[in-house]
Amino acid sequence: MTRLLLGWLWLLQWLPYPVQSALGWSLGRLLWLLARGRRAVALRNLELCFPQWSEPQRRRVARQHFVWVARALLDRAFLWWASPRRLRRVLHLRGPVDEALHGEQPVLLVGLHFEGMDAAWTALTLASRRPLSGMYTPQKSASLDRWVLAGRSRFATDRIVSRREGATGMLRALRQRTPFYTLPDMDFGPKHSRFVPFFGVPAATLDVVPRLAASTGARVYPVTARMLPRARGYEVTIHPAWEDYPTLRDGRVADIDADLLRLNRFIEQQVIAMPSQYHWVHKRFKTRPPGEDSLY
Repeated sequence: MTRLLLGWLWLLQWLPYPVQSALGWSLGRLLWLLARGRRAVALRNLELCFPQWSEPQRRRVARQHFVWVARALLDRAFLWWASPRRLRRVLHLRGPVDEALHGEQPVLLVGLHFEGMDAAWTALTLASRRPLSGMYTPQKSASLDRWVLAGRSRFATDRIVSRREGATGMLRALRQRTPFYTLPDMDFGPKHSRFVPFFGVPAATLDVVPRLAASTGARVYPVTARMLPRARGYEVTIHPAWEDYPTLRDGRVADIDADLLRLNRFIEQQVIAMPSQYHWVHKRFKTRPPGEDSLY
């Protein structure tokens, strides 16, 4: 079944990009109707993060979100098979590119779980003159796993670190001065996480970014990807490096909760700017502080 799906996606990437986008819109509307479990998760997340919104407003954002989810899914065929020439037409990279990608200092590229996250990785590796490394969650299907790894390793890639390696693989890459792309804004359970407010709700937040930056002296550059309407592709932005991040005292992290709150506040700002594109189908608040009931 997986091989048939991959074969269909391979054929899909030959279509004109506007046609692919239109198919993504149709698939998204269908997923909204069929994926009841994920629809409930998205609506619950929006209720927790935007309690001031009316229910119709949350449903409008969630319905549009499923369109972006579907478009991102189909766009992976384009991102991972199309020629560099075709990719450059739809991947618009902005910000301090030379400073972040082409210098000699260790760099942490902090991606966020917007639906354009894979487009951001492709844009970065396509533009970089030195190899990058990134984090990877192994897939259950062997065929799908090979496809994802191959797709994410197309261009300037040193290695893709399995999430099973944890911070060890990330630390190794940074000490070799290989820029590392990581996405820390998901709930991976209580291990290596701290409960930090996200839209006012305590959220299990990985502590990896400030700890790795402190250990390696890496500069931290947030990266965002906005999916553009009318098949115009993606706007990928490398934001300026954060100053005084993390907070240090005698070379050690002095206030990790403040550092993680700064990260979550930045994510909140980006979510407010494009609320339908954040990855709401993920149970962001699944892990609860001791004694608290499930929010789902």
